Amino acid sequence: MNNKRWYDSDPILKEALELLRLQPDSTQKEAADFMLKLQEQVAVEVIDHVYEIINTYQGKGNRWYDNDPMMMKGVELLRNAPPAVQRVAALKLLLALEKKSFEGIDL
Repeated sequence: MNNKRWYDSDPILKEALELLRLQPDSTQKEAADFMLKLQEQVAVEVIDHVYEIINTYQGKGNRWYDNDPMMMKGVELLRNAPPAVQRVAALKLLLALEKKSFEGIDL
């Protein structure tokens, strides 16, 4: 079976993003703020690449997060982060979604 999406190959990332997709807007906003903290842990060239993607696809893509600039930036930062950072972020995202609160959850 071929994975269609970048996160399908990692079950934790897949579960976190699928669960996030189903959340109300207020929870998605908190999650986007949480993921934006990834900027502190990724290289400048990754951040530059993320902004390039946002400028290209914002409002034009077919992905569930393409129409929200903050969510798009957060997910793209997650996508371009090193695998170890992705995994930690996905686990913490799942924990926060389970608790229904991002309070006290840091990257």
